[in-house]
Amino acid sequence: MRVKIRLILLILAGILLVGDMARAENGYELWLRYAPVTDVALKAQYQKSVKNIYFPAGSDRLKVAHDELYRGLSSMIGLSPAQKTISESELVIATIDKIGNLRKYVPDSIPAKIGTDGFLIKTITTSKKNTILLTANSDLGILYGVFNFLKLFQINSSLAALNIAEYPKTMFRVLDHWDNPTRTVERGYAGFSIWNWHKLPGYIDPRYIDYARANASVGINGSVINNVNANTIMLTPAYLAKIKALADVFRLYGIKIYLSVKFSSPVELGGLKTADPLDEDVKAWWKAKVDEIYRYIPDFGGFLVKANSEGQPGPQTYGRTHADGANMLGKALAPHHGIVMWRAFVYDDKVPDDRAKQAYNEFKPFDGKFDANVIIQVKNGAIDFQPREPFHPLFGALPNTSVMLELQLTQEYLGFSTHLVYEAPLFKECLNADTYTAGPNSTVEHILEGRYNPKLITGMAGVANIGTDINWCGHPFAQANWYSFGRLAWNPGLSATKIADDWLRMTFTNDHHFIEPMKREMLQSRENTVNYMTPLGLHHIMGANGHYGPGPWTDNTGRADWTAVYYHKADTNGVGFDRTRTGSNALAQYSPQVQKYFEDLSTCPDEYLLWFHHLSWNYRMRSGKTLWDEMVEHYYRGADSVKHMQLVWNLMEKYIDHDRFTQVKELMAIQHDEAIWWRDACVLYFQTFSRKPIPDNFEKPLHNLAYYRSLRIPNIPGQGIN
Repeated sequence: MRVKIRLILLILAGILLVGDMARAENGYELWLRYAPVTDVALKAQYQKSVKNIYFPAGSDRLKVAHDELYRGLSSMIGLSPAQKTISESELVIATIDKIGNLRKYVPDSIPAKIGTDGFLIKTITTSKKNTILLTANSDLGILYGVFNFLKLFQINSSLAALNIAEYPKTMFRVLDHWDNPTRTVERGYAGFSIWNWHKLPGYIDPRYIDYARANASVGINGSVINNVNANTIMLTPAYLAKIKALADVFRLYGIKIYLSVKFSSPVELGGLKTADPLDEDVKAWWKAKVDEIYRYIPDFGGFLVKANSEGQPGPQTYGRTHADGANMLGKALAPHHGIVMWRAFVYDDKVPDDRAKQAYNEFKPFDGKFDANVIIQVKNGAIDFQPREPFHPLFGALPNTSVMLELQLTQEYLGFSTHLVYEAPLFKECLNADTYTAGPNSTVEHILEGRYNPKLITGMAGVANIGTDINWCGHPFAQANWYSFGRLAWNPGLSATKIADDWLRMTFTNDHHFIEPMKREMLQSRENTVNYMTPLGLHHIMGANGHYGPGPWTDNTGRADWTAVYYHKADTNGVGFDRTRTGSNALAQYSPQVQKYFEDLSTCPDEYLLWFHHLSWNYRMRSGKTLWDEMVEHYYRGADSVKHMQLVWNLMEKYIDHDRFTQVKELMAIQHDEAIWWRDACVLYFQTFSRKPIPDNFEKPLHNLAYYRSLRIPNIPGQGIN
């Protein structure tokens, strides 16, 4: 009997040990896991550095920050610091006006530098004792500072000689949810909408609080909670009461709620005969509606508007301009300090021109005509969140108009939530692009930071990839896109490498045997996907039904600019969209330096070649290969790279928990199969025009072209019904 008992105890001890080494996880905690620090020496240093704390938590927001600090420290180092006076504490957390004689350690330039949302974390020496001072101008700055202080523990940073002064480089850092009242999510691939409208306002799901925590931890300060293809029900009193309940939760974390509104709401909801923005009754209706919203939500952020695009109503419906429509709403919001985010994603199939030119053509003439509280929301590229696009020509073309960058976190054109695609390199590609509009180094990043016109409001928006899946984003690595958006909206100058390193450490482990190989795979993952989907500047060749899978043959969707053939223009002579002066001349919308760079084949990067040029299949590439051989090689390289990613991931099993390892492994298998599907379908299709063989060193496609063209995939996710 004793032998059996001992054996059982040994087995239990083994189970507990394994549980400590790799605890079962489901991804719900995101990058806020606050995993125990395993380095003994580092843990001891941390415990000593925060043994006693001064943190008066007077306001509700400071109480949130206080609780977050103790939650993190308790979990990571097993310590709940004792509350002491300033002079007795190793850690002092308070706003600048409440730190007493420690104010002399704060440089005079700091309060103005960090502004309302920024913070200072600094090691100071008082009476031969080191003290960490975390201070800010506001309670919100303290909250952001606490999250960043906890991050130092999460990524195993030293707490010695700290001198961190951070502040957001953009004003409005907003998640755009394309969620419908029915709880479907347009282009959502992680389950249903997290907003349970039926149970609101009475029931506050704890998930709402964790959503707000996650956003605040990366500096996101706004949430548009409904689809840009808006439903007027969101403006009714019943729903405003529900929205108020969410706003009450988000407020503690510094997050304002915004609503997408339908331009025709005065007609559909108000019973007016017109929504003409110059009509006095229409102006009065919007003013009354805005006043009503602010009675429910005093700190309401404002409106997001999709107008005169893809069938949505707008001011052009009444012969008015985008400026007329945006300014009408802006004037209704201005007394309450609200803003209008007016989307530049506009195109009309009746305009006989390159779709890439339409947004510029419609907005450039009105530069300087928009009110001060109107900001034009511009996608990173001129088409539609493609795997790769050159930067949008509107960046730099509106020097007297507020502009914000719109990015898509949900992977509508990047394999949904089954493909591992770290999007920060895509975001940085746009941010680092030089527009030359104010001379060299006039990057998109600098424009968004307001360097050239300080009077303008600034911001970034990200189309959310969040749903009811327990891990929020469907794919564990898709969480990195939410995280990286927040980090880049706060500071567009951060590197994709640093963001990936931090996220991996916070989300999985600090073990460098895991960090280094997976960081390399993350940084390469977007390029892998471009290679097996749309190499060399190809774009918009996905399946027409739900944008899932390849569809380069798509040629009949009811309008030309929804087809693939409109964009790749493949024929026996060659492939690619000529946007030079011999074609659509879309390049004329860029500065002369950018025009020259992309128009000259000797300088145009291979990555954008077929975006700007229609070239012969025999065109000689920089590699010495023909265009056809180069294209085939990219497609095969992309699929092979996913196989390599699988091999690397399989070596990571011993460093992380079993559940997430298995989930990623299975999703990578799906991604590999779909990469081969993309590769084979596209190579076979374009071969019908090139009439050239697939080089012998590549395996032949699994099926013929007719097979791929015959595929029909039912119930594709992300096609939300409003």
